[in-house]
Amino acid sequence: MIQYSGNCLEEKYNVRSDLGGSTNKKVLVSRFDREAASGFVNPQSYLLAEGLELLSQTGAVSVIPYEDIKLVCFVRDFQQGEPRKELRLFTTRPKMEGLWIRMRFRDGDAMDGVLANNLLQFDPYGFSVIPPDPGFQNQRVFVPKAALSAIQVLGVVGSPLRTKKPKPVTKEQLEMFEKTGEQ
Repeated sequence: MIQYSGNCLEEKYNVRSDLGGSTNKKVLVSRFDREAASGFVNPQSYLLAEGLELLSQTGAVSVIPYEDIKLVCFVRDFQQGEPRKELRLFTTRPKMEGLWIRMRFRDGDAMDGVLANNLLQFDPYGFSVIPPDPGFQNQRVFVPKAALSAIQVLGVVGSPLRTKKPKPVTKEQLEMFEKTGEQ
């Protein structure tokens, strides 16, 4: 029986396999000065120090610098594109828990979103937010910090500091058994 050490084959097959597998998500990358790019990203490893790693629909892997990216929309289909202007702002206070924020882009556009109310979930390269209408086309949006001129917290929805008080038991309820042994 032949036994190999654990790292014997690592050098020979040290190939990056981040883009493989069925975990790739469909995205539309909206850029400031160029046309939008569509493709697939691995949600666990698409954010690199030098930019966003994108596997195009033709199979080419590219890294797009954060300075060029305006939005990365996680979509259901490639057909519809980035969020429409009328769907970029909440018309009423959002119901889902998190930080309600308004982002101002370098080109003057604005977009609302709900950011996780957990500091451990923040990415060093940008913000992953739920857009105002996630049922439309865009389930989640990633906005690089380099794309923003300002970001403002509009409210905290579902604060963990506010707990719902339990309803008091009403005395109108009849007891089924008499309490015995009480004095």
